[in-house]
Amino acid sequence: MFVLSVLHRRRVLFAALVSTAVFPLAITGSTAVVPEVTAELPGADALGPWIVLGYNGLFAAALLLAGLVADRMSRTTFFALGNIVVAATGIWSAFAPDLGSLVALRTAAGVGAAMCAAGGSSMVLAVYPPEERRRVYGYTGAVLGSSLALGPIAAQALMALGGWELVFVVPAGIAALAVVGTIGLPSLRTRQTAPFDLAGALLFGVVIAATVIAFGFALPVWTNAALLAGAVAAAIVLVRVERRAAEPAIPFDLLRIPSYRAYSLATGAFMGMLVVGLAVLPQLSAEHDLGAGGAGLLLSLLTIPSTLLPLVASRIARRWARQLVTIALLACVLAAIALQTSDSVPLLFVAAAVLGVSLGLTEGVPDGQALQHVPYQRGGAGAALFSTTRMTVETLTLAAAIGTITLVDATTGLIAPAAVCLLAAGVLARGR
Repeated sequence: MFVLSVLHRRRVLFAALVSTAVFPLAITGSTAVVPEVTAELPGADALGPWIVLGYNGLFAAALLLAGLVADRMSRTTFFALGNIVVAATGIWSAFAPDLGSLVALRTAAGVGAAMCAAGGSSMVLAVYPPEERRRVYGYTGAVLGSSLALGPIAAQALMALGGWELVFVVPAGIAALAVVGTIGLPSLRTRQTAPFDLAGALLFGVVIAATVIAFGFALPVWTNAALLAGAVAAAIVLVRVERRAAEPAIPFDLLRIPSYRAYSLATGAFMGMLVVGLAVLPQLSAEHDLGAGGAGLLLSLLTIPSTLLPLVASRIARRWARQLVTIALLACVLAAIALQTSDSVPLLFVAAAVLGVSLGLTEGVPDGQALQHVPYQRGGAGAALFSTTRMTVETLTLAAAIGTITLVDATTGLIAPAAVCLLAAGVLARGR
């Protein structure tokens, strides 16, 4: 581990937290501007969803490779380069001449975001010892939760203030601030002699990208089926490559740690419940004729606790992390069951509040618990695998929820995330 002054460690954490705030803003902002951009810029309307899907797909695909590279070069430089990519593509996105160019820029931004995430985690894990990581990721949870909660509101406000272009420019400015925060910091470079498993990292990225894009519902059914078939084929080849690699790209030794696996699944379950809740609660509000005010209150109950509770959660997690996460998972299951089986309007608000508190009290906790097992020399790869698991579970959960909503009704959308939460609670109990 690198021994730095308190000031330098705080600057490392500040830069990483500033960069973390960009991710939800970029995703929610891109989602919000799709209709307006599709109507305004020349190009096929079918390209519109790819503004979001290209970003998400490349972000997920590049994470592990970015983590491996971050651990082998100057962590500070790699992190700064990622933020420069995010800042530059954000500015250029505001001047995109057509939809195709905008999709290409957002895809490049996804790669830059992966560099930021992996580089930031690699920096933080290199300067903070395991016993301090739970507290550090409490701050991360607070920033991420606040950005997730305020992202849709911020996107709408920016569109009203300066048009869709501003939705890309403001996150670019935040990324530039993160770059400024790295000026004067040590390089934090570790010399590694282990071979670099490029083939494994690339194949892993292909599997994740194909899976995320296939479940993005922006392509015809036959194309999605082909992508899933390609993901399976790439996964088979990946297994063979990793078995022969002297130093596999996938950190299997971390996957063998029960709590690392359990908390990785848990954080994906919570994110799946959040994104499905954001989609389902407005529909339930419409079914009960609650109006715009009722829908806004439901969404506030779901999201605002994530801005207020993560720092409290980090204190609770010092002694009762497993109990806290397990109870929150089971509370999400019970709230989903209540919404599924009752038409009571008061219960709808109570269930939304239970979901919000459960998510807020666990924001950042699984991250700190899992990443305390990661050696600092491999912080980027370990954190990247954790984030990839979260994103994959979230994507698959959302896909299953959309399927049930389409086939049945809005309330059934919560069955999928509830099932994942129940599974995560069981895995966490067995992983003691």
